[in-house]
Amino acid sequence: MPERLSILIAEDSAADRMLLATIVSRQGHRSLTASNGLEAVALFEQERPQLVLMDALMPVMDGFEAARRIKQMAGEELVPIIFLTSLTEGEALVRCLEAGGDDFLPKPYNRVILEAKINAMDRLRRLQDTVLQQRDLIATHNEHLLNEQRVAKAVFDKVAHSGCLDAANIRYLQSPYALFNGDLLLAAFKPSGGMHVLLGDFTGHGLPAAIGAMPLAEVFYGMTAKGYSLAEILREINAKLKRILPLGVFCCATLLNISFQRRVVEVWNGGLPDGYLLRAAGGARVPLISRHLPLGVLEPAAFNDAYEVYPLELGDRIFLLSDGVLEACNKQGELFGEARLHEVFAANRQPARLFAEIQQALAHFRGEPQDDVSLVEVSLVEEGALSRPPLAFAGSGQGSPLDWSASFEFRGETLRRFNPLPFLLQLLLEVQGLRPQGGALYSVLAELYSNALEHGVLGLDSTLKCDAEGFAEYYRQRSSRLARLGEGYVRFHLSVLPEPGGGRLIVRVEDSGPGFDGRAILEQQLALDSLCGRGLALVRQLSERCTWPADGRGVSVEFCWQAGA
Repeated sequence: MPERLSILIAEDSAADRMLLATIVSRQGHRSLTASNGLEAVALFEQERPQLVLMDALMPVMDGFEAARRIKQMAGEELVPIIFLTSLTEGEALVRCLEAGGDDFLPKPYNRVILEAKINAMDRLRRLQDTVLQQRDLIATHNEHLLNEQRVAKAVFDKVAHSGCLDAANIRYLQSPYALFNGDLLLAAFKPSGGMHVLLGDFTGHGLPAAIGAMPLAEVFYGMTAKGYSLAEILREINAKLKRILPLGVFCCATLLNISFQRRVVEVWNGGLPDGYLLRAAGGARVPLISRHLPLGVLEPAAFNDAYEVYPLELGDRIFLLSDGVLEACNKQGELFGEARLHEVFAANRQPARLFAEIQQALAHFRGEPQDDVSLVEVSLVEEGALSRPPLAFAGSGQGSPLDWSASFEFRGETLRRFNPLPFLLQLLLEVQGLRPQGGALYSVLAELYSNALEHGVLGLDSTLKCDAEGFAEYYRQRSSRLARLGEGYVRFHLSVLPEPGGGRLIVRVEDSGPGFDGRAILEQQLALDSLCGRGLALVRQLSERCTWPADGRGVSVEFCWQAGA
């Protein structure tokens, strides 16, 4: 059964009004009648009928003006108006349409045609109602979705940007294609004072692309804060993404481990475009080539965490970029590409301006963005030039242990696969008095462990690191010897002693090597200005006391603290 409609009939002829009302009533609808346009407008405002039959030429107010007012009152609701007219001139019929008419019914009236037009207009009216309802429903859902996205974006930004992207040696550009950025840029200080920087590019755009960023950022920040190495962080991120991401979703990434003390950078690139190391001296440009599959592709057992090591000097700059930079497209459909990027590099005359020049070249070239775009520059600066936040530790509410000792021996199989520093640091920082010295303590432990492993156990020669080629050879030998390591050990002896007004920590590190002449090595490191480290000098600077036995089979360092300091 068709819906019963209220139909307004505006006709100045009483006979025609009666005829039309009869036809409408026999069709099952309710009729409302008006003899002129003014009455029709008033009746419409009062009764709100669903359809109007409007005579074009009427006294007091003609049908054109009445139609305009009725359409204005109806607003978004569709109230079809069928003009009743004997006009045949094209110009007159156009006036009916301009006034808001939806159809015509010529005089004399035909019952069959009138019924057909009423049914057709009713279908159109109901279709409009459905469209408006769906629009309102979509608007409601959209507002709900936007609100969810705003909350998710706020959480995402707090997690993803909780590191040290505002450090003075970092500049970056991120231009997301959608609300959520599929590109992820993370930076955090290590307990040793160095820095980890990760640029990642997840598959796709928007929320689906950014969904893996939360667990990745959690692993990155958590493990960096505890002093884990670049390789350990990579393995954990890969395993977690492989476990949680759907098939076909992965993260191309470059991870940097920068040591301001040693002036080196470790680089792992899996699937991102080549980064670049720009030398301040001479302007050489060293490509940081992608040599691995993206994170989240390989099973943990097949994952390759091998990285490359490069020496750094003050003023050297590292540039990383996502593929959105190279694939930026102009209005002619051309890609920005590597050639244009290299042109910007080649044209640069002021290294400090290079990042801005790349940014300007991109902005000048591209039209509408087709991908997430990320560009980051990291510079090597003096170690003391950066402001680092203090290490944060969650207090257990228990008393701090003040009188204990422990010894640990890490042997060949463990040395190949396990980094003991986060474990030892977490243990030592249960002592509340040591927490303000967390950064110095980690730096000293890292230096002592590195010396014990590399020189004592592996037998590496620091004098190899006299130039860039020797530096690379040193780390090639380190990786090769460590992979074949079967025998050997590194021992840590820890002793915490209470003292009047505070306490003291004594750390003794031993290894299975032949021993060394600490005083001679210290004098050599102080005399030479080379790429070989400043290890023992740094240890002496950061600790209260540093000694070694006559046979050179170990190093002992001490830290002390005052109660309440």
